[in-house]
Amino acid sequence: MVAAPHPSEPAFAQTLEDQALTRADLEPLSRAADPVKLVGCGLEEADLSDLDLTGWAFERCALRQAVFTDARLETSRWTGCRGAFADFSGADLTEARFQGGDFNNALFRRARLSQALFRGGKLTGADFTDAKAFETLFEEVLLIAARLPAFSFRKQRLTRLDFAQADLKAADFRDAVFDACSLRDANLKGARFEGADLRGCDLGGLRLTDATPFRGAIISRDQASGLLSELGLTVR
Repeated sequence: MVAAPHPSEPAFAQTLEDQALTRADLEPLSRAADPVKLVGCGLEEADLSDLDLTGWAFERCALRQAVFTDARLETSRWTGCRGAFADFSGADLTEARFQGGDFNNALFRRARLSQALFRGGKLTGADFTDAKAFETLFEEVLLIAARLPAFSFRKQRLTRLDFAQADLKAADFRDAVFDACSLRDANLKGARFEGADLRGCDLGGLRLTDATPFRGAIISRDQASGLLSELGLTVR
């Protein structure tokens, strides 16, 4: 089924709805002058590696275990998609937008994510190891047990991000502001928090002996009391 474009949308070569699609279906479309919009389409386990899908829109698509390795996905849009275990390794997602959806355990290893935005979705267990992430933003996202080693959040305002049990080794949180976030039981070895405001962050599971990365950060009196209580001290 082909739908007419909404007046506010960019020009699409065509819009495909409610179809099960394969690489053979999409490879010819990837050579069109204008991008394509897919709505409610099934792409589970489809191999779309190396294709040029610049500016494409994916809306409510089923992408479980789809492969986008080394694909060109600049300025692409992903709205309400189900992409658990999808593989974006090495893909170019510069200025891509992910709105809602489920990308649990997806791979973004070595992906180019400059100025990409993830908003309101699930990225539990996602792997961002070695991603090139300049000014990448996350807003109201579940990142439980995600892998984000050496990721930079410097000077960002972090809102409703759940990093519980995440791998944040050597991550840069300098001068960041945490608002309704969680770092409970996260791996923070070598992370930097100088100037960070952690008063809006759940630091559950943190022991005083593990507090070295937080040197120079701002914490609340209640948070300080929790740390000092391990030594049998009470803050009044």
